[in-house]
Amino acid sequence: MNKKQKKMLIRIIVSAVLLGLLYGLGEVQILPPNGPIRFIGYMIPYAIIGYDILIKALKGIRNKQVFDEAFLMAVATIGAVALALYSGSGDYTEAIAVMLFYQIGEWFQSYAVGKSRRNISELMDIRPDYANVEKEGILEKVDPDEVEIGSMIVVQPGEKVPIDGIVVEGTSTLNTAALTGESLPRNVASGDEIISGCINETGVLKIQTTKEFGDSTVSKILDLVENASSRKSKSEDFITKFARIYTPAVVYAALALAILPPLVNIIILGNSAGWSIWIYRALTFLVASCPCALVVSIPLSFFAGIGGASKSGVLIKGSNYLEILSKTKTVVFDKTGTLTQGVFEVNGIHHNDISEYQLIEYAALAESASSHPISKSLQKAYGKEIDRNRVTDIQEISGNGVTAIVDGHSVAAGNDKLMDSLGVKYIHCHAVGTIIHMAIDGTYAGHIVISDIVKPHSKEAIRKLKHAGVKKTVMLTGDTANVAQSVAASLGIDQVYAQLLPADKVAKVEKLLEMKKDDKEVLAFVGDGMNDAPVLRRADIGIAMGAMGSDAAIEAADIVLMDDDPMQIVKAIKISRKSLRIVYQNIVFAIGIKLLCLLLVAVGVANMWLAVFADVGVMIIAVINAIRTLFVKNL
Repeated sequence: MNKKQKKMLIRIIVSAVLLGLLYGLGEVQILPPNGPIRFIGYMIPYAIIGYDILIKALKGIRNKQVFDEAFLMAVATIGAVALALYSGSGDYTEAIAVMLFYQIGEWFQSYAVGKSRRNISELMDIRPDYANVEKEGILEKVDPDEVEIGSMIVVQPGEKVPIDGIVVEGTSTLNTAALTGESLPRNVASGDEIISGCINETGVLKIQTTKEFGDSTVSKILDLVENASSRKSKSEDFITKFARIYTPAVVYAALALAILPPLVNIIILGNSAGWSIWIYRALTFLVASCPCALVVSIPLSFFAGIGGASKSGVLIKGSNYLEILSKTKTVVFDKTGTLTQGVFEVNGIHHNDISEYQLIEYAALAESASSHPISKSLQKAYGKEIDRNRVTDIQEISGNGVTAIVDGHSVAAGNDKLMDSLGVKYIHCHAVGTIIHMAIDGTYAGHIVISDIVKPHSKEAIRKLKHAGVKKTVMLTGDTANVAQSVAASLGIDQVYAQLLPADKVAKVEKLLEMKKDDKEVLAFVGDGMNDAPVLRRADIGIAMGAMGSDAAIEAADIVLMDDDPMQIVKAIKISRKSLRIVYQNIVFAIGIKLLCLLLVAVGVANMWLAVFADVGVMIIAVINAIRTLFVKNL
């Protein structure tokens, strides 16, 4: 509870105690039944509880933004006081009680919003305060923004990793809970990539930075979360527009209720009595009409949903994406790094005319300029430091492979398309995996089989997506058809398209979008690589793997999964559907109760107390319901 909330709570308690005391004094006839003393006595708790509402209403009038809940409450309560003075009843209890209960509702709303904000604030704690830069053997604390790429930083036990990099010395375990929502620690050692925002738990790590702080994982996450509320959903836009029309409409309706029936009574019956009854009904109508429940609970439902999701390692860039995600019926996956780990290993060397070691050596040197996982696996199998002086004229042919001059020999490493383009006859391989055909000086030299590893939860994620109502799952990959079909069959994926270039993936997604039977059915694409960025933007909603995904993919995506686990896609969809279910519940409940109460007030069945319930009571119930979107752990 912050200072503002504490101050408001004190005002509520003091006002309630004074109101109760004054009511008690009136019952035992110590306080006069009417007159200035009674009026002044009751105006003290009214001023304590309502001064800020009155000031807000006056500011609204001065700024020509009259029709809001502060104006409605000010008019209703001041009118109730005026009626009590006019009738000489001395009953100011209703006016103060209305303001008191309204402020209780406001406090409750503030507390609820604060709770969801604290949930997101926990994520904000991943921001590092400093980085330990090693200079001539001495550690110097500097602002992370000042650390350049390639700098050597040291992270000691208990400290946050400030910038993305590669571990060059030391072993440790990392607490990644703030990023991924996963409590299990992650072990790292020399050579491992490490992302900012994690907490180093055990050993001292020496890290060479690979990014500037502004481009690092933690900086991008904070930017995503801070800007999430700027993208409104259709439901929120509807409520904003609804409130702009609804509020002045009920003010004019209340005015008509106060004036027209008495005028009709005078004209038709010649009876001028009853003005106070209809004015009281009009004031009660205003109290009952406040759209607080909708205006507060709908944005809060989305805000809390985004907060609950972020706590679980699912970053949603705006409530509009949270709403769209709930309608997902088709999920399209990239394969490498999304459904598979992207950890490639050399599993076989076939039909080689030179030694296996030489073939791997030529392949590793030819691929030395590439950062592709397959290139890394070849360099890892080679096992030695790459001597770039031995390689010249490296040319990467997108989707086919590479050519280079290695030790004076012309070397080509790639798929069958590359061999065809070079006019080299090759031998087909029936093993499942990525096949790297090798040609040296224009002669076929054999092929290398490289296999990827399927992620542990991929199969279960596909099954649970279908159970959650996803009608079709599709996999797009640049891999060969036999590898793609093998992975798709093992995971239970409905459709698979293989040997695709980045442009082909966009074309396939566009074709799938055209095949949708209903515009309301959403197609989501899940990817992690730089070449996935165009597809992520083209899909109805893009989901990126954030832990090891490329910056381009994270930037292009609408949703980012921080632990690269496909099961998080299921969780994200369930969170969005729960949030939307609660939003619709609040809309139906709030509007339904409001209309019923307004009707009862207009015909004189409901009094000010029922109007208070229609306003504050409905708001509290709707806010409590909205808070449920925070609780997503067991989804």
